[in-house]
Amino acid sequence: MCRMPWPPNGSPWTRAASPELFTASLTTTIMPPIIEMQSLTKRFGRKTALDSLSLEVEPGTMLALLGPNGAGKTTALRILMDIWRPTRGEARIFGVPTRRLGRREFEKIGYVSENQSMPGWMTVRQLLDYLRPLYPSWDEAFCQQLLKAFDLPTGQRLRHLSRGMRMKAALISSLAYRPELLILDEPFSGLDPVVRHDFIEGLIEFTTQGNWTVLLASHDMDEVERLSDRIAIIDHGKLIVNEDLDALRHRYRRITAVVDEMEPAWPGSAPAQWVQPRLAPRAVEFVTTQAESADEAALRERWPTAHGIAIEPMALKDIYLAVAREARKHLPPVS
Repeated sequence: MCRMPWPPNGSPWTRAASPELFTASLTTTIMPPIIEMQSLTKRFGRKTALDSLSLEVEPGTMLALLGPNGAGKTTALRILMDIWRPTRGEARIFGVPTRRLGRREFEKIGYVSENQSMPGWMTVRQLLDYLRPLYPSWDEAFCQQLLKAFDLPTGQRLRHLSRGMRMKAALISSLAYRPELLILDEPFSGLDPVVRHDFIEGLIEFTTQGNWTVLLASHDMDEVERLSDRIAIIDHGKLIVNEDLDALRHRYRRITAVVDEMEPAWPGSAPAQWVQPRLAPRAVEFVTTQAESADEAALRERWPTAHGIAIEPMALKDIYLAVAREARKHLPPVS
């Protein structure tokens, strides 16, 4: 993300200007997406890992990329880092096609992956000493602050550290130069609760000290819900949800009610947004994907004896499961 002086040189704040000039100046300060994926497709032989995936990440966003194993999350992130090339389509970071990313761009990108290899023969201190001159924006005070917060032994060789400690070292080495974009691929996988807590606190410390952009792929829904403000869900390489977390929480609700019927039937006239029905003796439960004030009246219309109606918000984990289960219904059969 480019940092522009404000007011910009020659802006209407520094000279007499007409409303038209003022509007034009505002237009020129709109920041383009930090990440752009356009119809990304990646095939490995007959297997399609990404299927025309299009997604943008705006500056200052913390976007969580969710999906089951094999959905294409890691594939997308590796294409962004130019580790893999797409079969078709294009990805851009800072407006630069990923296949043309150079030192200038990588100096502004932090990358931490669960499968990341590190020079085991180096100590933590040697790793940081090696990286420091490579990044002009390296903030040594911030690096020391993170080392203290993570309680990381700088004199130990990386190969002698636990997996959690190595992940801490990887995160510190990716945060110390205050990258404008941080890409995290399953960073919490296999970490014990204490290390995971420290890792999350480090991320929160990082993101609260500036207008950072973060792309996070993870299965850890509780941590994702704490950290993210936008959610993208992919399955079988296709994008099925891309929405602000607050908007997603607002429109998904779990509805339960008590009815008189011993064996209530799911009505054929049920609205399309009512999904995941669960019927039990004298009880109905379902999820609405478009919560609205008329839901209770619609429920009473289909079950006139309904009472004890509860319309409750859902955690991100439950929203994700509802989305994933509905998406599976529309997948082609496995040959």
